[in-house]
Amino acid sequence: MTDVRESTATQAGVRNRRVGHWLMLVAVSVMLVILGIKLAVYSFLKSVPDDFFARQAPDLRPAIPDSVVMQALEPVPGYLWQTLPADAPAPLENPTTAAKIALGEKLFFDKNLSLDRTLACASCHELYSYAGTDGAPVSTGINGQKGNRNAPTVWNAAFQKRLFWDGRVASLEQQAIKPFLNPIEMGMLSPVQIVERVKEQAAYQPDFAAAFADEPDITIANIVRAIASYERSLITNDSPYDDYVRGDSAALTEQQLSGMVLFEKTGCVHCHFGPNFSAASIYNSGLPFRVFPANPDPITQQYGLNTESDGPTVWRVPSLRNVALTGPWFHNGAVDDLHDVVRIMARTQLARSQKRSFQWSAKKLGIIENPDLTDQQVEDIVAFLKALSSRRLTSAERQHLTTRSGGSER
Repeated sequence: MTDVRESTATQAGVRNRRVGHWLMLVAVSVMLVILGIKLAVYSFLKSVPDDFFARQAPDLRPAIPDSVVMQALEPVPGYLWQTLPADAPAPLENPTTAAKIALGEKLFFDKNLSLDRTLACASCHELYSYAGTDGAPVSTGINGQKGNRNAPTVWNAAFQKRLFWDGRVASLEQQAIKPFLNPIEMGMLSPVQIVERVKEQAAYQPDFAAAFADEPDITIANIVRAIASYERSLITNDSPYDDYVRGDSAALTEQQLSGMVLFEKTGCVHCHFGPNFSAASIYNSGLPFRVFPANPDPITQQYGLNTESDGPTVWRVPSLRNVALTGPWFHNGAVDDLHDVVRIMARTQLARSQKRSFQWSAKKLGIIENPDLTDQQVEDIVAFLKALSSRRLTSAERQHLTTRSGGSER
């Protein structure tokens, strides 16, 4: 009986080894097939023209209202360059009116709405001197307190569906109240205190009556609605880029056109696209956030770009309109040269040394170049980014604007 058991066990072991060998051969064969497919795909992608997928793939972008001027432009095939409309959409519960805009402007410049009466919204968002920011790495609040974030511009904020660097709110109405109540910004203790400060000034009462005829009381809801309405009037669609998209072929220089080509070819448009150059735009139905830095690189340590959370963080994609005027840059304001900004983004967001990659994004299926940019390419991209600057904001006389109702710009 023992011999039979041993013989049976031996036979079973032989069968198991044979099955194991067979399974290993199958696995190796499958891996070789997959490797062959990958090599074939890679060879195909290397052989096709750069604009092949731009011509073949469906356009996945959401519909844009008719009011937005759009035109496909050469020499950048496959990408639809767009300009902003003249008016920003408003929520049904807070339609934009001239009276609301006028009231919101007064509130925006009113220093009485900070705890020590020294700061207004305009103190950190100087419309013309610093293109809607304050020109500092991080903002200074009441009692000289320093925040930890760079002030985003308020220009064209109406076209963003997420606000603040971390994208924590989804409307200008929600955004407007936050700085008032932040203890290191304007420091007000409660919404009630904000309302009381507004009521102290009798001149506000007729303004609220004109702006909110059906409910003219001075309330926190009406205060933030008025400020949001004013911010929706802050639109810049008067850049050289906008003129070019509308058909003025002479609006951009040869260098700016070269930068425009590189902006798409290197993949910048995968995050900064649409009329407001942002994945967080209301015209984008996809994710408004991106991980930054996406690729490890020593340069992020040099500028402390990942120290806030000790590693990569999810951030709202900022608009690039007027970006040349809103330095210093990044969430911590650590970089004061736009050329360095371009280099950092190329190295951390567009992959590292590989020359080509096959990518699917909310924009297009296609091959993008992922280079270590040359100095000339950086210069060209910076030249294009400067073409996104509003003429109103770059004109010399606007730099000396010093007084507005209820407050001043530095």
